[in-house]
Amino acid sequence: MTTTVSILAEIPEELHTAITLYLESHPDWDQDRVFAAAVSLFLLQNGDCDRRAARVYLDALFKQAV
Repeated sequence: MTTTVSILAEIPEELHTAITLYLESHPDWDQDRVFAAAVSLFLLQNGDCDRRAARVYLDALFKQAV
């Protein structure tokens, strides 16, 4: 079973603009997928290597458009 947790975060305007431009040119990605990939990659690179974080990262990268 997958559990989803909502996060409300303030990000710099430059980062918001970059994400918006990325999403406009990559219609198979959405904001949730971008953030899941980014957070899971951060945890893989900076935390204990956890298979659950690796799974989320790989799922975000290779998710097929429905």
